[in-house]
Amino acid sequence: MAVTAVEPAVSTPRPPPLHADATGARNSTVVRLLRFALANVRRRPERFVLSTLGIALAIMAVTVVRTISSSFAITGEETVTTVLQDAPLWVVPAAGVHYDSDVEAIVADGPAPDLTVPAGWTASRTVTALWDSDAGELPVYGSDAVPDGTAVLGATAADRLGVAAGDPVTVGGTDLQVSVDGEGTVLRVPEAVAADLGGDTGWWTVSPPAGDADRNDLGPLLADATGLPTTTDPGVQPSGEALVYDTVGGSGAVTFQQKFSALFSGQVTSSALGLISTIGLVLGFIIAVSSFLAAVQERRREFGIMSSIGLADEVLYFFLVESALVFAAAYLLGITFAGIAVAAVIPAIATPVAWLQAAGTVAAYLPAMAIVGALVPVHRLLQQRPVQLLGADA
Repeated sequence: MAVTAVEPAVSTPRPPPLHADATGARNSTVVRLLRFALANVRRRPERFVLSTLGIALAIMAVTVVRTISSSFAITGEETVTTVLQDAPLWVVPAAGVHYDSDVEAIVADGPAPDLTVPAGWTASRTVTALWDSDAGELPVYGSDAVPDGTAVLGATAADRLGVAAGDPVTVGGTDLQVSVDGEGTVLRVPEAVAADLGGDTGWWTVSPPAGDADRNDLGPLLADATGLPTTTDPGVQPSGEALVYDTVGGSGAVTFQQKFSALFSGQVTSSALGLISTIGLVLGFIIAVSSFLAAVQERRREFGIMSSIGLADEVLYFFLVESALVFAAAYLLGITFAGIAVAAVIPAIATPVAWLQAAGTVAAYLPAMAIVGALVPVHRLLQQRPVQLLGADA
């Protein structure tokens, strides 16, 4: 009887998923690069510390300036909103208006002009004055919209005066009852009270009839009726006559308040302080590049060995990781120092929101700076052949 030999079945092992291999390889590579970069930091801690501190001081300078700029932008938008009180048109005197940083409010530089508005329109005159109170100088806006015997205070003004809603306050010899509404340092009082303090300096706010409230040509309509020039640009100043600011006209998504706040922000960033901070950031970047160039020179033989066995790409990745470590540490230190500085020196101007905005703006610079900071020394390194790197130090 013939016996047929049966060959045992051989099962072919299933290869592991390619995705898992790729992911594991990537994770392993990242870990190795991090370990390599940290080892270099431990090898030369003084260089890492000095490079980080140099960049951190530069980032601190930029963050402080950007914080002040953002604070002024926020303040500018809030102060214009306080002035307009939802009115779309603002008629300023021929002498113009300005922001008084001492009282943190907009004040007029001349008397409100004579104004006659079309039938159905509403015009409200505001008289501005400065009141020398026991808590320091405070801005006063006088208007017929404020009931007699009442003073409407912003929360900041109420805190400075130490009063609350319902308390009495004496402004310019007139006894008034306090009402707290909104933020800011402005006291809103009856027009006669403000006139006793500051005379007739002020402006007009104008609103159209309800049926025309949605129109975008309110400025030209009022200009045709009064003969006054109009503009939607808060950067335009009166020239010999009163000027109508149209806060709803024009095109684009940027509001009049945002344009006005941009003027405040631009004054800071374009000033000598802004220039110094920019120069400081450039110097910090130069410090980083110089440090990486020195590291390349010290470790040329090590990188020559890596290049000779086909690991030239890893050299680039290593410097990218090390550069990222330096800039990340410098960024955290820089914005922390900046926050402490502005909180200690100018707490009334700088706010946490402004500091966060500034930190976000500065963070946008860092990826490009870190990449370029790594590419410059690596480019010099890879221009040489491995045999040159393994030779005597140049």
